[in-house]
Amino acid sequence: MPKMKSHKSSKRRIRLTANGKLVRTQCNVRHLLADRSPKRMRNNTKKTTSTSWGLLRRARFALLKGQA
Repeated sequence: MPKMKSHKSSKRRIRLTANGKLVRTQCNVRHLLADRSPKRMRNNTKKTTSTSWGLLRRARFALLKGQA
């Protein structure tokens, strides 16, 4: 049976912290920005974390070659 490969696009987009959380870039900052307040734009440019059990499991599976 061939080796399990890690999901390369997931490796570029998300990373796991030492405590097991997911860190990723917030969405909604690419286009149609004129109608948004500066506060909303500032908050969207920050990194965000996910602690949902299902998302964490899927991300670990994608990043760590199936060793979830």
